[in-house]
Amino acid sequence: MSGRTDATAGERVADWADGRLGIHGLGRKYLRKVFPDHWSFLLGEICLYTFVILVLTGVYLTLFFHPSMNEVEYHGSYLPLSGVRMSEAYSSTLRISFDVRGGLLIRQIHHWAALIFVAAMFVHMMRHFFTGSFRKPRELNWLFGWLLLFLALFEGLLGYSLPDDLLSGAGMRLIEGMTLAVPVVGTYLSFFLFGGEFPGHDIVVRFYSIHVLLLPGIMAALVVTHLILVFHHKHTQFPGPGRTERNVVGQPFFPVYVAKAGGFFFLVFGVVAAIAAVATVNPVWVYGPYRPDQVSTGAQPDWYLGFAEGLVRVMPGWEIVLGGHTLALGVLVPFLAFPLWLLLIGVYPFVEAWITGDRREHHLLDRPRNRPVRTALGVAWLTGFLVAMAAGGNDLWATHFHLSVNAITWTARVALFAGPALAFVVTRRICLGLQRRDRDKVLHGRETGRIKRLPHGEYVEIHEPLDRAESFRLTQHEQPAALEALPDTDEHGVRRRVRAAQRLRVTLSRWMFGAGTQVPKARPPEVEEEPRHPSLRP
Repeated sequence: MSGRTDATAGERVADWADGRLGIHGLGRKYLRKVFPDHWSFLLGEICLYTFVILVLTGVYLTLFFHPSMNEVEYHGSYLPLSGVRMSEAYSSTLRISFDVRGGLLIRQIHHWAALIFVAAMFVHMMRHFFTGSFRKPRELNWLFGWLLLFLALFEGLLGYSLPDDLLSGAGMRLIEGMTLAVPVVGTYLSFFLFGGEFPGHDIVVRFYSIHVLLLPGIMAALVVTHLILVFHHKHTQFPGPGRTERNVVGQPFFPVYVAKAGGFFFLVFGVVAAIAAVATVNPVWVYGPYRPDQVSTGAQPDWYLGFAEGLVRVMPGWEIVLGGHTLALGVLVPFLAFPLWLLLIGVYPFVEAWITGDRREHHLLDRPRNRPVRTALGVAWLTGFLVAMAAGGNDLWATHFHLSVNAITWTARVALFAGPALAFVVTRRICLGLQRRDRDKVLHGRETGRIKRLPHGEYVEIHEPLDRAESFRLTQHEQPAALEALPDTDEHGVRRRVRAAQRLRVTLSRWMFGAGTQVPKARPPEVEEEPRHPSLRP
């Protein structure tokens, strides 16, 4: 009893909370959870921290932004636009930029954080793809991350459109064109979206509600679920001595990881704030208010929508009449290709699991070179994305480098198909070359750069053997074998009926893991039997 009387206030509060919430047991279970220490894991933290920055700055901006398309006459601090009629949305954006204390800096931080948030998620997802961390049991977490990226693209588009300036209005015109290109119901969708004939009077209000309520709520729920699953599943780790599928080598979540994460959050916040302070982004006062009869010269979307813009620019302006309806393929095809291209990377983990038939849990990551076909597919996908993104600025390429815009467009059209195929072949060969290099290092040792002359006059380079840790790292990976095709007849001589899906699965398995797709890794007996001249010992 005396012990409870002498307890500090903090201990009494902790005891009270533990008696009602059971936080002691939860803390003992999760606060000492081990996390591996590798620089690539910081990519996920950048995603989380920029999302937090977006929420904090977004809340501040909502206090001063007026999502209305009612026209007013501007009489604020920015004199070049004094007396110009504009929407309340654009007027409040100017007020935030020039009259609210710290408003312009917060706007800049919010916009830069959005750009970095999408970029970090993109790179983070690619890290998971190339290392194979999407395998069981993390397929759902991969889907949650992919869905976060997909929603972030639209969230960025909506936020980019809210100021109702001339540049964002030009982007809205593209959205209207894509909506109208939807067969049969395109006109109805456009009138519903814009509240009437473009640009309507409801678009900013509707985008505002979706931008600050609907999508952030869904994304916050996905982020929390994503983190819960990260804690629930063991954290993935790169292979090495002492690291298996059943353990995690690293530092405890508390206090080591918490201290590092806290410091890294303020570092990310500081870097974003520094960029926002010195690099202007989206200066809406330069563009002026949106008018349907005007367009901004050299209009470009934010980088993450350059892919969609490029698809529209490289697509020929074809039109066909089908069933009495005119289909504007020049807009409809890019409108469909954009989500389909993202869908390809989203469903890949399930396709690979179906091909391999692997149902085991995987907590050790793959080295990209040890999965040549998967790595080549990822690079091919990225190549198509980057080609389309570069094509989104074909007019700027032409004006800055004094080239023909038609020549650039045709080059982009060819590269959009030939580029991914070429990237696949080159990447696959590079991976196989790196595998051969690893095999040679295990068998012959590491090159030292020292040349030695043998007694009979030959000059050779001295190799020093790898240590056990490095040798293990280069040989621990599995090399799956391709599936064997089922025989045409069963054990009784009866003709077997093989489904088309099974034939396709065998064909894809041979394509991914068959002959010529991987270099046999060095085995321990090979290493022991490899002759080594006594004069070559370091």
